[in-house]
Amino acid sequence: MDKNEFLEAYIFNGLEPIEVAKATEGITYFSESDFGIILERAEHYGLSVYTIEARLEAEVFDTLSHDKAKKKATDPKWYTQALVHFKKRQSGLVYGATYKVSQKLLDRNNGDAEAL
Repeated sequence: MDKNEFLEAYIFNGLEPIEVAKATEGITYFSESDFGIILERAEHYGLSVYTIEARLEAEVFDTLSHDKAKKKATDPKWYTQALVHFKKRQSGLVYGATYKVSQKLLDRNNGDAEAL
């Protein structure tokens, strides 16, 4: 299992991606409520969340990163606070992020879907 397969199976499972014109390559976008679920799942699995990109009507509204927040990418405080920040600034945004799934997590899941 690779990173994208893991994200599809465990993080994005059951959620509805939103098609975005001129989407940033490698980023899948979701509604605010679905993105909140994604962040909960990311915390559960210990994923790194490097950047969060918010879009309004297909245009980039803003991007935040763990570097700007001066937090580790695995620290859920930074990405949950980022979502709250975006929600306060503008309603109707769609969200996408860049993630890292640790090799240890991928290895544990290879050939054993019940490991997680």
